[in-house]
Amino acid sequence: MMRHLVLSGGPSHTFEATSAELAGLVADEFTTTIVSDIDEGFALLRAGVGGRAEPWDLVTVNALRWRMEAERYADRRAKWAYELDPADGGLLVDHVRGGGGLLALHTAVVCFDAEPSWAGLLGAAWSWDRSFHPPLDVIGVDVTDAGHGHPITDGIEPFEIVDEIYGFLDEAPHLEALLTGVHGSRAHPLLWTRALGHGRLVVDLLGHGIESFTQPDHRTILHRAAMWAAAGGT
Repeated sequence: MMRHLVLSGGPSHTFEATSAELAGLVADEFTTTIVSDIDEGFALLRAGVGGRAEPWDLVTVNALRWRMEAERYADRRAKWAYELDPADGGLLVDHVRGGGGLLALHTAVVCFDAEPSWAGLLGAAWSWDRSFHPPLDVIGVDVTDAGHGHPITDGIEPFEIVDEIYGFLDEAPHLEALLTGVHGSRAHPLLWTRALGHGRLVVDLLGHGIESFTQPDHRTILHRAAMWAAAGGT
């Protein structure tokens, strides 16, 4: 069995339910450890990367933890605010570069907003000046030309899902989307892959709530994404 570490938790989302759903989805291939204490999660990751424990085949970030500097978050800051230590940002990079897989779901692009290494790893990040999403609703998801030939999305037809379309992110050049969704009169990338060193990562911006994790097409995509990312080191 492969080893799977999930960093979970944060406000305004049902992370406990969605992380458990993800663990169940990959239960035949992965032994999953879910942690809501982010510092504990990095301690576990550090042990794996540093050779003091078995390495993690896959790390999933299904969380919403950021600095929360805006005054509108003042009432939640004590519980949820988090600033990623640059050393831990480097640890995630080392995990992937060394052959580990990374699955970054939905709010992962909002997480760790103070640490450039995280945005650089993912290839996109939430811009507090520009990024936004329409309200949760039934949305249409399209498969791109690249998506039709990729192991994660090949054979998937355009589908509808109860979710959010994140748009107008700070995106790295030449980001090749496998899935897209439209809002604000343009298509936005919803899923893409990257490779670094011996490892692979998948960024999937779907996944707001349990309805997204139980939608059949997205379940297929999530399972394939986990397997594809984890296979980077083999």
